[in-house]
Amino acid sequence: MSKLVICEKPSVAKSIASALGVTSRVDGYFEGCGSSVATSRCQGHSEAPTEPAGETRWLISWCIGHLVGLADASAYDDRYKKWRYEDLPILPDPFRYVVSEEKAAQFHILRSLMERPDVTELVNACDAGREGELIFRLVYEAAGCTKPFSRLWISSMEDAAIREGFSDLRPGKDYDSLYQSAICRQKADWLIGINASRLFSVLYHRTLNVGRVQTPTLAMLADRDSKIVLFHKEKYHHVRLALEGAEAVSEKIPAMEDAQAIRDACDGQQVVCVSVAREKKTEKPPKLYDLTTLQREANRVFGYTAKQTLDYAQSLYEKKLLTYPRTDSRYLTGDMAETASVVLHLAARVPPFDACPEFFPDVLALVNEKEVSDHHALIPTLELEKADVTVLPVGERNILLLVCCKLLCAAAEPFVYEVVTATFDCGGHTFTTKGKQVLSQGWRAIQEVFRSSLKEKPEDEDDEGVLPTLTEGQVFEPVSASVTEHFTSPPKPYTEDTLLSAMENAGKEDIPDDAERRGLGTPATRAAIIEKLVSSGFVERKGKNLTHTKAGVNLVTVLPELLTSPKLTADWEQRLNEVAKGQASPEDFMDGIEAMAAELVWKYSHISEDGRKLFQPEKETVGLCPRCGKPVYEGKKNFACSDRACQFVMWKNDRFWTSRRKEMTRKMAADLLKKGRTSVKGLWSEKKGSTYDAVVILDDTGGKYVNFKLEFPKRKDGVYGKK
Repeated sequence: MSKLVICEKPSVAKSIASALGVTSRVDGYFEGCGSSVATSRCQGHSEAPTEPAGETRWLISWCIGHLVGLADASAYDDRYKKWRYEDLPILPDPFRYVVSEEKAAQFHILRSLMERPDVTELVNACDAGREGELIFRLVYEAAGCTKPFSRLWISSMEDAAIREGFSDLRPGKDYDSLYQSAICRQKADWLIGINASRLFSVLYHRTLNVGRVQTPTLAMLADRDSKIVLFHKEKYHHVRLALEGAEAVSEKIPAMEDAQAIRDACDGQQVVCVSVAREKKTEKPPKLYDLTTLQREANRVFGYTAKQTLDYAQSLYEKKLLTYPRTDSRYLTGDMAETASVVLHLAARVPPFDACPEFFPDVLALVNEKEVSDHHALIPTLELEKADVTVLPVGERNILLLVCCKLLCAAAEPFVYEVVTATFDCGGHTFTTKGKQVLSQGWRAIQEVFRSSLKEKPEDEDDEGVLPTLTEGQVFEPVSASVTEHFTSPPKPYTEDTLLSAMENAGKEDIPDDAERRGLGTPATRAAIIEKLVSSGFVERKGKNLTHTKAGVNLVTVLPELLTSPKLTADWEQRLNEVAKGQASPEDFMDGIEAMAAELVWKYSHISEDGRKLFQPEKETVGLCPRCGKPVYEGKKNFACSDRACQFVMWKNDRFWTSRRKEMTRKMAADLLKKGRTSVKGLWSEKKGSTYDAVVILDDTGGKYVNFKLEFPKRKDGVYGKK
């Protein structure tokens, strides 16, 4: 008998084949008898091999991502090829699925393998999550397969983890609810995306891509940018006293004259320390990475986009150096403790961590069964022992070092320090100074070693400086006083770091505390959402910052709150999670989505005239009208004054130009408007049958049409010729 293993990507299939001892590769799959989980003997490689009873032959193939997907609206009816309001809402029943044209060859390979008579069972080895379940099931159903299948659920591509997973395959039916959740998510996104995008695109005469995750994300960006633009800065002042080894600062003082008066009263005077407060604080080690926190820190430390970080992490996963990256958990399960202990010691030997002070890692601090969902936190694998980190591509190397650093820090001792706050009096005025004294570096010593190894230091929060020893009653004299001027600061623009954090926490107030999925999107999809907003022209990158474009803010302005608020996606994720657990009906969920799509179409049937102008491209001024001084814009057939009552217009197909086989360009029009003349080469002479160069002069008499005249180069007698 043969078992067909279907993976999500060729690289994963290769790793699984290697782990199972299957080495023979043919077109689109691996085939053979394995050595570990499989069998120790194998006979031949024919389509229907003859093997001893009970011996398993492995066929290992792949999907190349989504091979099967929902059909476009036009597949249901030809009239849907055009986007029209009267055709909305589009509510397919049943939904149709199509095989991706560019991936059809691989689908046919998979179907032929499923149909082989020797194949008695399948193994779903696609990524262990909602989307991985969807990818396998759609191919399985599109191929019309009815053979039994089991589920491989692993978090690492190491050989040992793969073999362990195959020794503990789970029944495919155990994941039926997860599949229903995935199907609901896919259909719901299609219904709202197709109907809302067509609805608002038709209304505003511009292609507007609307999505339940990307639109609220855009709204957050627009809201932040609006707060920055509308921010009104306010001036304030501080009076500063220069003490020996420290600086004492006054409260904020709005008026400059008040600050100067305090400075004059204190300058050269005696200052007394009236109180010294000490507070011991402990900063616990950070938790391990999930994908979002890795993306955030990689953006902050290296400037990587969320997509770049995901790509690097995925590549490291396929190279068996990292565990599954698309995780939303920051802890390990109990059965990982022994492996984590070994990996910790391996990470400590990787430069620059080999320069860290010795410590005794607390592996149990990394374990919390209740906080692990589909996959445990991101950590390096045991393959780290054999890897030469220095030869990895720089992006992958940086990400691997980040993960190593986080693992070491998470298992280290706390950072312990003492916050010192001293208060001073000078002539009845109060000043304070703050600082800290480190009692134990703990995990921060490891982080500092890593940060010191970087060429460019990341921006960190300001830390209070170390203060000299201060005591109550201590006197400083004389002191120097000065005034510094400051302004209140607007909110900072979003970076990918802060936007990912905002996406992760969006809508928290609308989600129950026990909900497993929160925020906008999932760790696996947030990077793609940001990239789509950029490629659609709604968001642009300015250095590390992300900001909305005019089209982006207009889109947020015209869409209803239902589509711009995180509440919709928060509600969806909560209900989809209930479907995945078998606690809610998929049919009820979809009924609600269809009703929502229909209500959108009914509610937004028309817009105002001003609304139609929102997405019209901005016209660039060619020049100023010689009659009224208002802007002149270029049209398809002319250059006309923006004031219709003025009636000034220069026609591109004026006989003056067509008879000379020349077209008036934007530059010519700009010259004519600014200087009243433009030099033109290659004008055609019908009389002589040849070309000539001349200066064209605008001759506007104020009538309905403008005239043009020709001016030729000087003759020998120095006189210009005109025509």
